[in-house]
Amino acid sequence: MKIKFTRKRLIYNLVLSILYLTIGLEGIIYQENIRWTKYGMLSLGILYLTNSLYELKYQYLSIEYGILRKNMILGFTKKINLNDIIQIKVFTDEYTLITKTNKIKIHTEIIDPNSLSELKRILSKLDLPPDKTPFQNTKIE
Repeated sequence: MKIKFTRKRLIYNLVLSILYLTIGLEGIIYQENIRWTKYGMLSLGILYLTNSLYELKYQYLSIEYGILRKNMILGFTKKINLNDIIQIKVFTDEYTLITKTNKIKIHTEIIDPNSLSELKRILSKLDLPPDKTPFQNTKIE
């Protein structure tokens, strides 16, 4: 199961990458004096495009076989076993899932609302003491 980014975030990153690519290519193709900043813009556009395509394909979180994986480009992916979670903390737009050895922060403002309700449903099903989870006394649809 994939917990998706908001559509707004995906479109924003794609538009930004196209803007940087356009500025960089325009400077390289149409100007006689090519400045290093145009190559920087082109490089930035390629990086943003790569990141946009990665986020579109893998989305924000993946939950498979009881393992939650936070998908991040360049191999910085973080994994956590749902059964190892001992506490869930909520602070404004952020969930922190804590195990004995590590923790993962999930930023809820960049999650699609339908996916967020699915994530809340999954986290509410974890067998945690009432003082270790914010989902104990709430009904998740």
